[in-house]
Amino acid sequence: MVVVKVVVVVMVVVVVMVVVMMVVVVVVVMVVVMMVVVVVMVVVMMVVVVVVVVVVVMVVVVVMVVVMMVVMVMVMVVGMMMVVVMMVVVVGMMMIMVVMMVVLMMMVAMKVMMMFPLQESMVGKAETISEGKRKARSVKEMLQEAIKLTQKLRFLVEEPQHTIPDVFVWMLSNNKRVAYARISARDLIYSASPEERGKDCGKIQTLFLKPPGKRVAGWSIQAKLDVYLWLGSCRDSSHVLDNLPGGFEPKGGATEEQLLPAILPVHLHKFQMRAHMYQARGLIAADSTGLSDPFARVTFLTQSHTTAIINQTLTPTWNQMLLMTRVTLHGDLAHLEQEPPCIVIEVYDDDALGKAEYLGSTVAVPVVRVSEQPYSPPQLQYSPLFSGFQSGGELLGAFELIQIPESGEEYLPALDEPDGQIYPVPGNIRPVLSRYRLEVLFWGLRELKKVQLLSVDRPQVFIECAGKSLRSSVIQSYKTNPNFTTLVDAFDLLPENENLHPPLNISVVDWRAFGRSTVVGNYTINNLKPFKYTPPPTLSAPTSPRGPDSREGRSQILQMVSCCNNVLSTSFVQEEDTHTRTHTHTNTLTSILRIKQDWRKSSRKSTKRRKRTVADESGDNVLDWWSKYYASVDKRQQVKVSKHYWSMCWTVVGPCVGLYLVHVLDCSWSTCWTLYDKELESEFGPFDDWVNTFELFRGKANDEVGRSSEERFVGKFKVSVSVRFFSHESCSGGKSPNSGQFKITRGIPPNTSVKVLIRVYIVSASNLHPADTDGKSDPYIVLRLGKTEIKDRDNYIPKQLNPVFGRSFEIQATFPKDSLLTTLIYDHDTIGTDDLIGETCIDLENRFYSRHRATCGLPTEYSIDGYNAWRDSTKPSELLTTLCKENRLDGPYFRPGKITIGGNVFAGKTLFMDEEQTVESYEHLALKILHRWTEIPGVGCRLVPEHIETRTLYNKARPGMDQGQLQMWVDMFPMDMPHPRPSVDISPRKPKGFELRIIIWNTEDVILEDTNILTGTQSSDIYVKGWLKGFEDDRQETDVHYNSLTGEGNFNWRLVFPFNYLPAEKVVVVSKRGSIFSLDKTEQKLPAMLVMQVWDFDRLSSDDFLGTVELDLHGFPRGAKSAKACKMDMLMDSVETISIFQQKRSRGWWPFVKAGELTGKVEAEFHLVTSEEAEKNPVGRARKEPEPLEKPNRPDTSFSWFVNPFKCFFHLIWRNYKKYIIIALVLLITALFIALLLYTLSTSWLAD
Repeated sequence: MVVVKVVVVVMVVVVVMVVVMMVVVVVVVMVVVMMVVVVVMVVVMMVVVVVVVVVVVMVVVVVMVVVMMVVMVMVMVVGMMMVVVMMVVVVGMMMIMVVMMVVLMMMVAMKVMMMFPLQESMVGKAETISEGKRKARSVKEMLQEAIKLTQKLRFLVEEPQHTIPDVFVWMLSNNKRVAYARISARDLIYSASPEERGKDCGKIQTLFLKPPGKRVAGWSIQAKLDVYLWLGSCRDSSHVLDNLPGGFEPKGGATEEQLLPAILPVHLHKFQMRAHMYQARGLIAADSTGLSDPFARVTFLTQSHTTAIINQTLTPTWNQMLLMTRVTLHGDLAHLEQEPPCIVIEVYDDDALGKAEYLGSTVAVPVVRVSEQPYSPPQLQYSPLFSGFQSGGELLGAFELIQIPESGEEYLPALDEPDGQIYPVPGNIRPVLSRYRLEVLFWGLRELKKVQLLSVDRPQVFIECAGKSLRSSVIQSYKTNPNFTTLVDAFDLLPENENLHPPLNISVVDWRAFGRSTVVGNYTINNLKPFKYTPPPTLSAPTSPRGPDSREGRSQILQMVSCCNNVLSTSFVQEEDTHTRTHTHTNTLTSILRIKQDWRKSSRKSTKRRKRTVADESGDNVLDWWSKYYASVDKRQQVKVSKHYWSMCWTVVGPCVGLYLVHVLDCSWSTCWTLYDKELESEFGPFDDWVNTFELFRGKANDEVGRSSEERFVGKFKVSVSVRFFSHESCSGGKSPNSGQFKITRGIPPNTSVKVLIRVYIVSASNLHPADTDGKSDPYIVLRLGKTEIKDRDNYIPKQLNPVFGRSFEIQATFPKDSLLTTLIYDHDTIGTDDLIGETCIDLENRFYSRHRATCGLPTEYSIDGYNAWRDSTKPSELLTTLCKENRLDGPYFRPGKITIGGNVFAGKTLFMDEEQTVESYEHLALKILHRWTEIPGVGCRLVPEHIETRTLYNKARPGMDQGQLQMWVDMFPMDMPHPRPSVDISPRKPKGFELRIIIWNTEDVILEDTNILTGTQSSDIYVKGWLKGFEDDRQETDVHYNSLTGEGNFNWRLVFPFNYLPAEKVVVVSKRGSIFSLDKTEQKLPAMLVMQVWDFDRLSSDDFLGTVELDLHGFPRGAKSAKACKMDMLMDSVETISIFQQKRSRGWWPFVKAGELTGKVEAEFHLVTSEEAEKNPVGRARKEPEPLEKPNRPDTSFSWFVNPFKCFFHLIWRNYKKYIIIALVLLITALFIALLLYTLSTSWLAD
């Protein structure tokens, strides 16, 4: 029994042990599995870190190994390179020589190959020019084609490589080279074909030798040679003397090499050379007074003669004939007649101390008179003078070479009686004088600088022309009144030939104490033709503006209507014959009317759109000056399109319908300014229609250092010059020069002081030159007028190169004392002196007295009040009356519905409704006539409209360089007239504060970027960013929606963006400092763009960008109502857009895009409020107070595993392996129960 019990106990123990072992194994397996899972997760984290560290370490190690290997390789290679370098150098030199030879051959071959197509193209060009002549092309186009053809011909003449060196002719003195001349070999090369022969080959030519170096001895001519040159190959040496003139025979018979003897002339001819030196003009100033003491030296062969010295003038009139007798010429007489020797004329300035100073020279060819030919006097001609490359004026003279007959010199043409030893120019050569009258109106002097360290106080003007002179009255006090008291003077007798009119020399002298006088400055008018008097047309008979003629009285009625009415109801009254109304014109007129209707529709649409953006979006319904300004900017962009229609209408259907359509098209822009891209003077001229302004200069103009014209400038002279034919009838009628009747005074205002109110409006500047080291400027305005200076330093604009000033200034000035307005733009500096950026000057006096009436621009419509109110102190009807009176016109006569001026009848609307009452007003029609004043015959001219000019800024420190542009205009009002309205308010608009509130509700279909290592499922940790462009520092983002398995995200998150906005310009104003060291904020204007982006959040690395959407707050696509309806097509330009400034609220779905693909969708709600509304009803950002948002109902999987590891175990392990874990637990419990059961039974059994 004991044995049996022992066996049973052993068996029980074995079974228990087996069961325990099984249970232990199961438990161990489960524990191991759980530990593996945990370890794997930890290991993954560690692996990531270790991999990063290992990669970095490996990269560093690899780099170090590579560097060491490179160093070793370089050490090994250097030794080999030293051996190879010498071989490479030798081979390289040989290769370079071969390449140069090949390139040279290719260039020659290409040159030869290009000749054939170029020749063909040139032939085609020539044929094109001839065809253009037949096709009535413009002369300008044909001239341009001819110039291009000439340039190509000159290109073909030049050889790519000069194979023959040029020829140098040297003049030696004591074995020293003192002068030389260089002749191109291609001009001397000989060829049997005349087309291939040089142009100077085998010809006697005149060479002027110049000193070697760069202007060592000035530009004067050192020597003159007459040489015969020939260059060719030795086989053609027999043709050396083929072209030698007859009468020259070389001596031959030399048996050995020796110097060739001189060629002895056989034919000798005696001539007399007469140089008729009449006058010169435009000479270079060589004295400190700005004048010269010129004399001329004439050199012919071996003789040289000089004229008399004319002191202190730039326009000398010598009226002297230089006679050279017994001049011997060699050669054939026919050859001498065809190619006579040249004459060299040099002009010098005489100096009492020292050598005469060279002013310029020219070369003239004399007229040869053979004794057998009848004598005819030569004509005076102008020859240009040059001093090096500088123009030295013009010389008026004639040169003749007269053969002395065998009978003697007494049979030569007779000469006039000499004045002492000076022969005058013969009367049959001198210009024929006619009864021309030169009238001069002395107005005044301006901007005179100091002379000899003293200010000019008592100036006087001297005018000299043709040996006669005029003098003005002496200005007693230049500082008090710079105008002259005696205005007009005149003298008669000028050459009949207008081309021979002598120059007009102007000199200004300052009279000082003790009778001393000093020359202030000079100016020379070389051409008087532009000052020729043209009588105005006779206005006795009724005349009418251009257009069709009427059958009754052939008068024309110009229908000018207001833009407020229907333009189709009024037009130019036109009567045509029946046979002229063709079917073509009917179709053309129909198409024009259709164009007009389309234009009016488009203009109405643009007007409505402009009103909506300005009135509705700005929050008020008031139109200000800036509304008109921006409408003018839009007009300038769109009017370019309309010009095409205008030109088409004018050329196709005639001027009448063309004018009508121009008037119709212009009505839509009736309230706009005229914007000029340049100065007003470039559009209307320098406003010198009443007087001319000439700049006075002083000092040497031929200085070796080279003084600029600005350094020689000493002031301005305002004068009016008139040259007119003075007939015997007018002289006999009592209007002699002494009668005091001068036609030049017509239309000239009184020369008295005038007090003027000046208003200067500075709108903006653009493209200013940077003045600070950071590439920006702090510009502000400075105005100078006479002794008045206005500094607007406190209102500087920081860190701007395109500032908007919007400033207006008012100055009271007195003309002519204060007539030059200088506008300067300075850069503001906190430390140190301010820097000048640029300046511009305006002559206000010229504008004030101009016939173009540049005092106050004419608006396109007459308004009593509002932003477009009439600014001038004179109404349109009063202004029209004044113009008619000044121009001696009959009228104006105001009748209901029309205004009559002379023979012109202007019809238009004169009855208007004002508060349900009919009011008669002629101001609108009078204003229309003023705009068409240029059509008035004889006296009409363009009147300056309401405008803004763009003036270029310059700085004397950077001469000639554009420093930026300034938009401005100037109004002037006489103080003796009624006081004008208050100045226009052009101060910049203040930006309006807004607050954009965005609620990000949900996202859908966001791409999944992350993949779980254990489960392989894809997910994303989604969040959304948002900001306004320009406010990148205020980026806002939502919280993170973790573990989104479907691309869905729930946020309920509010983004709040406050910003400043300009509704009229549709821009957001951003003000921020450029750096922490900046004292001022920089203001920028940017488009109102909202940027929203979706990102994937990563804890251990940088976040991943998933997609973006940019919405223009002025026009973005309307949001989709559901996520399914949200597609990429919503971002196309053709989709209907909305403006948040109009809608105020908008909610919907918008797509996220990345690389042209749809990467997600976002549901958002936009709400725009003003700053005032935001203060009254504030909201909190994110989900904070006030008006907090509820937390989103996110799925349970939305969490961070790093923060919640138990949730991570539950969702990632339990959900995927729970059945295995339950089975393991059941087995473990079962095993434990069996083990305990067996253990209990065995224990009780053993106890028994």
